[in-house]
Amino acid sequence: MRLGLQVPNFTYPSGQNQLGDDFAQIARRAERAGLYSLWVMDHFFQIGTVGPSEHEMLEGWSALAFAAGQTNHIRLGTMVTGVTYRHPGLLVKTATTLDVLSHGRAYFGIGAAWNEEEHRGLGVPFPPTSERFERLEETLQIALQMWSGDEKPFHGKHYQLERPLNSPQSVQRPHPPILIGGTGEQKTLRMVAQYADACNIFARLGDDVLKHKLAVLREHCERLGRPYSEIEKTSLSSLNLSRDGSNGSTTPQAAVDFFAHLAELGFDQAIFNMPNVYDSEAFDLLATEVIPQVEKLTPAGR
Repeated sequence: MRLGLQVPNFTYPSGQNQLGDDFAQIARRAERAGLYSLWVMDHFFQIGTVGPSEHEMLEGWSALAFAAGQTNHIRLGTMVTGVTYRHPGLLVKTATTLDVLSHGRAYFGIGAAWNEEEHRGLGVPFPPTSERFERLEETLQIALQMWSGDEKPFHGKHYQLERPLNSPQSVQRPHPPILIGGTGEQKTLRMVAQYADACNIFARLGDDVLKHKLAVLREHCERLGRPYSEIEKTSLSSLNLSRDGSNGSTTPQAAVDFFAHLAELGFDQAIFNMPNVYDSEAFDLLATEVIPQVEKLTPAGR
């Protein structure tokens, strides 16, 4: 089983003037600890579950490019890019650039977008839910076409590209792994089965819901003739790690047990954020007491 770190919060004790140094240190520590992947949100305002809108929020793809320059092996992705934020042709170029410059370490995380506040605040159109999902599906089609090298015009309902040229091509072939965030059963999980390489589901939904969502994904795969085993199942949670488990935090062994349970449910990669991400001890515990044990776990179905 693999572990990944999501960094949703850029408000650190040392303040904004040290933000670049702090984020660089987090990326380097994540890699040294042995984490498989590093993720940032693709938001422009901080979201309410993390902090006030006014708190620091880095643009996702620029932050990943910066992290790529600080690291050598850890994989990099957005959790997840809102489809409404960028024209799909330019988004594919952005993701390809990260993949090329990082020597093939990019994930292409994408979803239908939801945060109306930042859309309105920055003047980005926020279409109805049904249209956002239509745009998501067209964007996935455009991405796969551009990564295949097919330059013929794309004429969709929402996007028209006369020559979807993508040069240079991605290092990862046939393309960077596509991860779709969300758990909608009729549209999102169907698109995962049809277009994507990975899904992402909130671990907090509970066992019964997690099992049900994976079963729905399996049904979509069977209907479309896609091997269910080809889809990387990832979860998202929060981990407040400490040596002694004080003040409601989690001990290393409890963390291992939690990840082992996710593996039993069939998850291949557990992605988590850490409220104390600026604390070096958390990374030391991951490196010495958590990751070595979790790497030995075999997800159910593998």
